[in-house]
Amino acid sequence: MDKYFERIDMVNYVERLIRKEQVIRDRQNSFLFCSEEEFIDRFRLSKECVMSILQEITEKLEPKQKEVCAISPLNQLLVALRFYATRSFLRVSGDLSGVHESPASRIVTRVSRALASLYKNYVTFPTGNKLLETQRNFMQQSGIPGIIGVIDCTHIPIQSPGGKSAELFRNRKYCFSINVQAICDHELMLTSLVARWSGSTHDSRIFQNNNICARLERREIQGIIIGDNGYPLRPYLITPLLTCRNREERRFNFALCNARVKIENVFGIWKRRFPCLRQQLRLKLSTSLLVITACSVLYNIARKAAVPVPETNDDNPDDVPVPVLPNQNQGGQALRTILIRHFQ
Repeated sequence: MDKYFERIDMVNYVERLIRKEQVIRDRQNSFLFCSEEEFIDRFRLSKECVMSILQEITEKLEPKQKEVCAISPLNQLLVALRFYATRSFLRVSGDLSGVHESPASRIVTRVSRALASLYKNYVTFPTGNKLLETQRNFMQQSGIPGIIGVIDCTHIPIQSPGGKSAELFRNRKYCFSINVQAICDHELMLTSLVARWSGSTHDSRIFQNNNICARLERREIQGIIIGDNGYPLRPYLITPLLTCRNREERRFNFALCNARVKIENVFGIWKRRFPCLRQQLRLKLSTSLLVITACSVLYNIARKAAVPVPETNDDNPDDVPVPVLPNQNQGGQALRTILIRHFQ
């Protein structure tokens, strides 16, 4: 009988040892085992871009305590990039990178915060000679003088944030989302991004509470921005005519729409490069905002480095329709009339 109990105690002891044993997952070195094309397909950036970004954010990703199984800054960055590049749960993204779901969640938050801190370095509104160059290029492409950017909003799906204000995030399609405003230039580079407004917020309200709008109002920025009829007509914001009465107005509307399509192209490329922006972000609201901002930084980095966009079979879903605003601003109407009259 004593031997029987001794045997049970030994089994229990071994089981406790097994439970306490730390499991170290195999993390494959993607830099060594993936070709450049495979690496871009998996992480949406080239190896050179990843190493360049890593140099800027390494200090923010270093573990506070030196642990045997601490995840290196490079692996943390790759885990986050893998999450951005897939339309999957954190558990799946973690499994693909050899990381458990719980640390994968913390890693995505940490890396997204580090990348978002680079926003002012990579997403900048043109000034000085760059502003004049932007105007010249828009003039050559559309024939309309003075354009310095194209503005529009897109909805990024999120899970319900909960709480008393949760319904504010429900958009016109009855889905929870963040209404993200963006401005791009002639090269399809993001020059401004605002990602903090709920899905029920109208596009015009976001713009009117934006720093770019205030600077245009004070004439600190010289030029005009073009948008759709979801925005109010202003001397610095030109929208298409709702009804065209003659050939000149039709030609002007056609040229304006051809220039405005650039921001639609930006949204398409942005969401195709980072499919997590198409899928519902199942993260905390604060983390979702960080992910959106981080993806805008990575978009400009990839665009500047001419990293090819991986082909996908996903269709770009129709965005949330925006109510048309009446164009009754006299200054905006006067400027648009002058542009139509002198349009070549």
